[in-house]
Amino acid sequence: MGEQTAGGMNIAAQERTFAGFITFSKRAAIAIAVFLVFLALVNG
Repeated sequence: MGEQTAGGMNIAAQERTFAGFITFSKRAAIAIAVFLVFLALVNG
């Protein structure tokens, strides 16, 4: 078996994917909050 070394793997693709996921999650949370406020105002 090959030797394993800590930090020897290139994780640039995983970091980009995670950053995209976080950005999407933030935008989705904001959109949902705005939608709920809109519903509360309309149904007053």
